[in-house]
Amino acid sequence: MMKNEELISTLNAKFEGSTPEEVIKWFIGSYKGKIALSSSLGAEDQVLTDMVARIDKDVKIFTLDTGRLFYETYDLIEKTSLRYKIKMAIYFPNPSRVEEMVNKKGINLFYESVENRKECCHIRKIEPLRRAFADLDVWICGLRRDQSVTRHSNQLVEWDEANGLIKLNPLIEWAEQQVWDYIKTNGVPYNVLHDKGFPSIGCQPCTRAVMPGEDVRAGRWWWENPESKECGLHNRAK
Repeated sequence: MMKNEELISTLNAKFEGSTPEEVIKWFIGSYKGKIALSSSLGAEDQVLTDMVARIDKDVKIFTLDTGRLFYETYDLIEKTSLRYKIKMAIYFPNPSRVEEMVNKKGINLFYESVENRKECCHIRKIEPLRRAFADLDVWICGLRRDQSVTRHSNQLVEWDEANGLIKLNPLIEWAEQQVWDYIKTNGVPYNVLHDKGFPSIGCQPCTRAVMPGEDVRAGRWWWENPESKECGLHNRAK
């Protein structure tokens, strides 16, 4: 059996110059029943939902409901499900874990320190994500290199050591304009907050609109340094 590093290197070489659709189609065919799209309902994930649904509507598409999302995000879940005639799987955090954390550190603990914020992200996102990954071999997600300084080194195909599966980033080389061109050309539903200055949308207390000229992820955890702005789903410390 090929080692993980060899497999990832081989797959990246195989798909050099391929379109996102070509990459997705091959992985869906090769990992039937063992592949899923993890969607945060952001613009990139909506593009991927459209691509996946066009190829195979039976592929699992799931999202995480942290309990602190914008109303507009919930609305988009419904619109997306109706548009593509799919049933998006929704994973929730363990209520007792959330209850314990909030009663111990406060409802908005994440503003107090990076450690508190990462604890909140871990309970509300990482733990449900691990349940969603059960029996999967491949995780499709919407990372792009130019989204933030923390993502410049990401590759098309990566090995997620923490979860023991392949992470596939079909849009890794795309610029933001390509994402919006695809959305407009194909009539893909998107979060209306994008039209109100929110290029990146997460939990409501941790997301703000960005000012002209700011980084696309400047509105996420805006009180922190750019280098710490990951929730733990991506680019974990080794």
